[in-house]
Amino acid sequence: MKPSQQPLPTVEPLIERYQRLIEISQQLNSTLDLNSLLRKIIWAAKELTYTEATSILLVDASTGHLRFEIASNIKPQDMEDIIVPKGTGIAGWVAEHGEPRVIDDVTTEPTWSKRVDDTIEFTTRSILAVPLRTHKKVIGVLEAINKIGGGKWDENDINILTTLASQAAIAIENARLFQQSDFIAEMVHELRTPLAALKASTVLLLRPDLPDSKRSDIIHTMHGETERLSRLTTDFLDLARLESGRARLDMSHFDVTKLLEESVDVVIPQANDKRVTIHIDGDPFIANADRGKVKQVLLNLLTNAIKYNRENGGIFITVQQVTGVEDQPYVQISVRDTGYGISKEHQKHMFEKFYRVADTAGFTQGTGLGLVIAQHIVQAHSGQITLESEQGVGSTFAFTIPITSSQD
Repeated sequence: MKPSQQPLPTVEPLIERYQRLIEISQQLNSTLDLNSLLRKIIWAAKELTYTEATSILLVDASTGHLRFEIASNIKPQDMEDIIVPKGTGIAGWVAEHGEPRVIDDVTTEPTWSKRVDDTIEFTTRSILAVPLRTHKKVIGVLEAINKIGGGKWDENDINILTTLASQAAIAIENARLFQQSDFIAEMVHELRTPLAALKASTVLLLRPDLPDSKRSDIIHTMHGETERLSRLTTDFLDLARLESGRARLDMSHFDVTKLLEESVDVVIPQANDKRVTIHIDGDPFIANADRGKVKQVLLNLLTNAIKYNRENGGIFITVQQVTGVEDQPYVQISVRDTGYGISKEHQKHMFEKFYRVADTAGFTQGTGLGLVIAQHIVQAHSGQITLESEQGVGSTFAFTIPITSSQD
C-alpha cells in the first residue's frame, strides 16, 4: 500500500499529543550530536502531524539561502544539489517572514516549484511549513509533506509543529555551540604539538654541552614548528570566520585562465622538485567571485595534487561551463592528479576538520583544515566541491564558481 493510501491513524486526544510533544522536546534538549538531533526532529514531526514525509532546511549563514539538511524522503547525496534561494518558494517565504504557511494543494500555489519533486521522484500534494526560530532569528524551516489519508491541516497540526520547531531550533543552536566548543578543544590539541616541540628545543639549546651540529638541527626544527604554528593559526582564523558567516566575499570579475596560470606559477617549484608536470586545458571564462579566496582554493588543491602524486606524474587542470543555482552559468575547475588515489574509507572523511592522509613517504602533513576551508569558500559562492578517486589511478577534485560570460 502506498503512503498516500494508508489509513489515517487513530487521532489521540489533544492532551496526549502535547504530552508526547513534551517527551520529544526533552529528548531533543539532551541530544548534542547534530546529525542525531536532526534525525529525531524529522521523525518526531512525522509522528506528531501524521504525514508522509518531513524535512529540515537550514539557512546558510554565508549566503542566506536554504539548504536541505535532512529529509525523511530524500537521500543525502541528492540533498547536496538542492538549494532554495532566500525569499523564494514556500520555504523561502517562511524563513523570510518567520510565519507558518499551509498549502493544502500545491498545484494552486504560484510560488510552488516541482524542481525538488523531479529531482527525488516524489509527488508533493500539500505542505505545512513552520519557521525554526531561536530567540534572535530564524535559522531554518521545518516542513511536513502530504497529510496521510488526504486530509487537511488543522490548527492543532500548526500549533504542534510550531511548538516542536521552537524547541528544535534551540536544540540545534545548542548542538552547534557544542560543536564550536569541540572545535576549540581540537584546535588547542593541535597547537600543543608544535608548542611542545618548541619547548623541548629551547631546553636543549640551553644545554652548554650541546654540539654545534645538533644546535643547527634544533634551530631548523624550531623554524619548521614556528612555520607550522603560523599556518595553524591562519587556518583557524579563516575557518572560524567562514563558519560564523563573518567572512565577506570581495566579489569581482576576473579571467579564470590568468588566475590558474598565476596559481601554477606559485607551486611550480614544488612540482619541479618532484618532476610533476602541470597542464591547463579549457575555454576562457570571466568569473564573478572573490579572486583571492578562489586562489586559496586552487593553491590548496594544487599543493595536495603535488604532495600525493607520483614522481614524474602529472596534474591536469580542466575548465568547463556547467549550470548552477537557478540555471545560472558556473565554471567548473577540475584538478586531476596521477597519484596513488584515496581509499573509499578515507574519501568519507576528506572534508572533515583535522583529517589528514599520509603522503607517499608515509608522513602526515599540513593542518588538516585546507579542504574544509576550501569547501566553505566554494559553498559561500553557492558552488560545490567534489572528490572522485580510484586507488592506483589518481584523484580529481572539482569545484564550481559563478561566471558572467565566456570570452570569445
